Amino acid sequence: MKIHEYQAKQLFREYGIPTTRDILVTTPYEAECVAELMGLPVVLKAQVHSGGRGKAGGVKMACRLDQVAAVAEEMLRLTIKGYPVRKILVCPAVRIESESYLSLLIDRSTSKIVFVGCPQGGMEIEETAQTCPTSILRYEVPAAILGHLTTDECMPFAEQLVDGTSQAEAVARIMVAMGRMFVARDCSLIEINPLVVEERGVVTALDAKVLFDDNALFRHPENAEMRDLSSEDQDELTAKENNVTFIRLSGDIGCMVNGAGLAMGTMDIVKHFGGSPANFLDAGGSSDPNKVLAGLRLITKDPSVRCIFINIFGGITRCDDIAKGILAAKEQFDIPLPIVVRLAGTNCREGQALIAGTDMIVANTLEEGAQCAVRLGNAL
Repeated sequence: MKIHEYQAKQLFREYGIPTTRDILVTTPYEAECVAELMGLPVVLKAQVHSGGRGKAGGVKMACRLDQVAAVAEEMLRLTIKGYPVRKILVCPAVRIESESYLSLLIDRSTSKIVFVGCPQGGMEIEETAQTCPTSILRYEVPAAILGHLTTDECMPFAEQLVDGTSQAEAVARIMVAMGRMFVARDCSLIEINPLVVEERGVVTALDAKVLFDDNALFRHPENAEMRDLSSEDQDELTAKENNVTFIRLSGDIGCMVNGAGLAMGTMDIVKHFGGSPANFLDAGGSSDPNKVLAGLRLITKDPSVRCIFINIFGGITRCDDIAKGILAAKEQFDIPLPIVVRLAGTNCREGQALIAGTDMIVANTLEEGAQCAVRLGNAL
């Protein structure tokens, strides 16, 4: 679960991580009033669940009051990577001596909890990892001690990030606080980019990014209360409401599959035969026709989709129920696209019989279905 920067900074203050005193606004007039109270210059930061805000015009400095209002007005008209800007964080400008990067995350490839650091901050860490991989630092921490780290344990890592003993001690204290917060709030990521040393020698988190573990929300109502549904992908929210996992991609072959592994395999074979998946859609292990309805609505909303490939391997899922869901969808709303259906497993013959005689194409194998979907997609 994502939260906004202003919410992440509130958490930082709660756990003793030093950050700037920022104020959230929703109108240009509020931004101007806050800037006058705060003192110029200020930095205005769009609050959206997206990276790359700076490149998209979502982070700007203003040195005059009239400029503050103009920048805020322009920013509130922006849509950054599909997310409209509705809130702006007004921050005091800081004189920076040095910048670094610091995060605490779960490394899925090693199943370890890791501090990741880089002496060069303020830029996309992925870009730095590609251009200068030797500058990326790692410090693996056993989960059992993460919430009880000491500054002495963190100092060797901190000293590689910043110059000066007092600054390294400040970074070590921040790492200890990050460890406590990570455990206490069931985080999956805490990121500070940049972590700066100001000209006056103070170490400050200028930016804050926090992700919570969705699977732990049941025991953290305080985390769930921070969720801003208006800033999340509405299609993915609709999918969750219908117990469907959906992620939109950039291709033109809509895919509906049951099971995450089969879904990834289906996407791979579509790519293998020259196609490009338009989405990841896992309808899960049930026979609820409403899931099929919801899934097809999500797929057909994408104007780039040229063909739909439905690949079902029935175990708990009954193929005849899936077929009923597809037919119900075609009755309820217009689907002006070719549909290729591959059914295997529980009640697959019954499902194929229901589809027979319609304009849908029944494939007997995964390879046949993928090839057919790609061919039909390319023909349109």
